[in-house]
Amino acid sequence: MTPKVALVTGATQGLGLALVGGLASRLSTEDTVYLTGRDAGRVAQAVDARPAGGAEVRGEVFDVAEPGAAGRLAALLAERHGGVDVVIGNAVMRVGPDDDMRAIIGAYAEVNNFGTTRLLRAFAPLLRDDGRFLVVASSLGTLHHLAPALHDRFDGLSSLDEVDKQVAAWRDAVEDGSARAGDWPGFVNIPSKIGQVAAVRALAAQRRDDDLARGILLAAVCPGMINTPTSALWWDVRDAPSPARAAEAVLDLVFRPVEPAQYGELVRFGAVRSWKPSAQGGVQRT
Repeated sequence: MTPKVALVTGATQGLGLALVGGLASRLSTEDTVYLTGRDAGRVAQAVDARPAGGAEVRGEVFDVAEPGAAGRLAALLAERHGGVDVVIGNAVMRVGPDDDMRAIIGAYAEVNNFGTTRLLRAFAPLLRDDGRFLVVASSLGTLHHLAPALHDRFDGLSSLDEVDKQVAAWRDAVEDGSARAGDWPGFVNIPSKIGQVAAVRALAAQRRDDDLARGILLAAVCPGMINTPTSALWWDVRDAPSPARAAEAVLDLVFRPVEPAQYGELVRFGAVRSWKPSAQGGVQRT
């Protein structure tokens, strides 16, 4: 049996680090889990702190905001292993209530959104049979949270290039201040997460039949509220699960058989979240 290869981005702390730990403990000693982050020191520290046992954990410096980085890392892993079995996109630039969104939106979209589409482009072609590609998003990533006048911006997109174009238009509107006078929500997490889910949906529309025939799952995933310092800036998270606990539902999607209804969708605790309201006032997945 070919040893399995897993990759987690944004993995030096919080949920990403917990996902690496969970993957390593569930995989065998013949397998490899890549722990990645943009800071070499933090990557090395996270790898060194990893308890012994399970799969080998290897650190790689990987900044998803750097345009060529995903392609280079994909080429490296293809050369080393011939393909990958699990990819979890968890890299995120966090923002606080006091941040000036106009000043940081460029960097924010570069990590959260363009970083996601770069990861999808580079690593989806490397997925082996029974592979998993999960993008960590949020239950905010549905059209229910966006003004109806903006739904067409993200609904029915057929390519990652189209997603990037819409994200860039939103980014520019935030940057020049026009978003505040329009229908865009003030909380930048909402359009950003919608853009991530739209990216998964766009790629899934191209790959669905072949992926399901090969046992591959491509999906966005919502881990729910997590007790982290960043979340605490916005909400009361004292009773929220730890990153290790929140990682369990994500890992279930990795190790359980594929459910076709989850393919290309946003999944929260195993249940598909509807993408948009239906014309009859109900919900729709597609």
